[in-house]
Amino acid sequence: MKKYLLPTLTIVGLLAGFLLGNAISNKVNAQRFIIRNGQILTEPDSKVNQLIQLLQHTYVEDIDIDSITDEAMTELVKKLDPHSAYIPKKDIEMVNSELSASFSGIGVQFSIQNDTVNIVSVVSGGPSEALGILAGDKIVEVDDSVFVGKKINNERVMHTLRGEKGTQVKLGIRRAGTPELLHYTVTRGDIPTHSVDAKFIISHLPDGKPTKEKIGFVRVNKFGEGTYNEFLSALSYLRAQGATSYIVDLRENSGGFMNEAIEMANEFLDARDLIVYAQGRAYPRMESRATGGGRFRTCKLVVLIDNFSASASEIFAGAMQDNDRATIIGRRSFGKGLVQQQLPFEDGSAVRLTVARYYIPSGRCIQKPYKMGDQLDYEMDLLNRFEHGEFYSADSIHLADTTQYRTKSGRIVYGGGGIMPDIFVGRDTSLYTPYFNRVVNHAYTYQFAFRYTDKHRKELTRFQDWQALEQHLKAKGWMPEFVAFCKEKGVEPVEEEIAKSRPLIERLVNAYIVRNILGDDGFFPLFEHDDDITRRAIQYLNE
Repeated sequence: MKKYLLPTLTIVGLLAGFLLGNAISNKVNAQRFIIRNGQILTEPDSKVNQLIQLLQHTYVEDIDIDSITDEAMTELVKKLDPHSAYIPKKDIEMVNSELSASFSGIGVQFSIQNDTVNIVSVVSGGPSEALGILAGDKIVEVDDSVFVGKKINNERVMHTLRGEKGTQVKLGIRRAGTPELLHYTVTRGDIPTHSVDAKFIISHLPDGKPTKEKIGFVRVNKFGEGTYNEFLSALSYLRAQGATSYIVDLRENSGGFMNEAIEMANEFLDARDLIVYAQGRAYPRMESRATGGGRFRTCKLVVLIDNFSASASEIFAGAMQDNDRATIIGRRSFGKGLVQQQLPFEDGSAVRLTVARYYIPSGRCIQKPYKMGDQLDYEMDLLNRFEHGEFYSADSIHLADTTQYRTKSGRIVYGGGGIMPDIFVGRDTSLYTPYFNRVVNHAYTYQFAFRYTDKHRKELTRFQDWQALEQHLKAKGWMPEFVAFCKEKGVEPVEEEIAKSRPLIERLVNAYIVRNILGDDGFFPLFEHDDDITRRAIQYLNE
């Protein structure tokens, strides 16, 4: 069987491109083929269809044409840009549900790099987050079986990790800085689909002094169906609470539906301000401009971004920056500026094909450089940035394109992949120690917080706001109990390292305990209170 399948796969792989073109134009229809004198007589536009039928009806062995075609299509699209993808029929419903509806699963977003499943982000409030699974973790075992290698693909991962609510899956996790394999048993559950993680008022500076004006903070985790409505509702709520300036947090927001980002941007821009335009070889220029009907056109605004802010997040941030409407604070964004169009085939499968590039108002394309068909190089970009020191120093940033562009007021900005912040804030690791790294990498901060909550739940539920609950936790002095907990887990205490990292440990554990009692409405105000980028944004707005 293998002897005959190899040439069959080769033929189908070579001709899959023709099949793709036919399908996109809705011409994948069964047609008759004729064999005369050992030759296949066919018109040019039906050759691939006849080959498929020939294999199906005359090949020496029974073969699964659908499976071979899917494999060929997948391999073909891999030769294109990093964001084009073929979607088999069996995956369509699952893929389309990612931004539009809830589903049952473990609650992570992933990418496959070097034949390994890498967790890109953990869904807020999902089953994986509750156990302490972290972004950057690598799934190498599932149900005690090895889960790495050439056979690992998006289809297999989604079918493995998703499943009926209440069922369990055991994961073996590799974590950076942790030599041993970590094991988690995750109970699948309904995955929250809310786009707005947090909305709250900031009325005090980091040093405790009151701000000159009330600042509204909104964190948006993705651009899905209904994001704009959620966002507008959050802004309206904050304005009713007295906010006159706003921080929009798009850190770790990997994008989603572009229309939602355009509608959000419209709320802050004047009539006819350009938001974004798209253009491609066979895709005529299409522009989106502000209507002038936005309700927040005059408020002060800051947008927070980081290395994982991508796509629609970059379009929103870029529109604010290029129109001189907001100050961008944080670190350089991901650099994803390609337009995908999902085109269906008659058999129910589809292809998400890159058809154009997005350009922000200054004319910049935010897409970072890539080599056709070289996924590995593209996926290693963030690691390369980290190793070059970009996360820590603006001087370490090396743009691929140093072309100068100008904002609406004439300020110089640059392309080169991603959005460069107006104010760069590097990662501060001055309080990091080996002890801190180990207890965080093993998720002992999460686990201790959950155990402490369960042990003191009756006492903790008396508190109705995060400030009071945090003060209670600080007064309790749970640190010795935490150190003992970690020692039980095999982490020996190192007093000088514990003393140095104490503020970070207290911040994490207190925030997780508050989340267990008050949810995200308590977690984010406490967590952002000591966040470096948020603190810089508050100071900037107050100045």
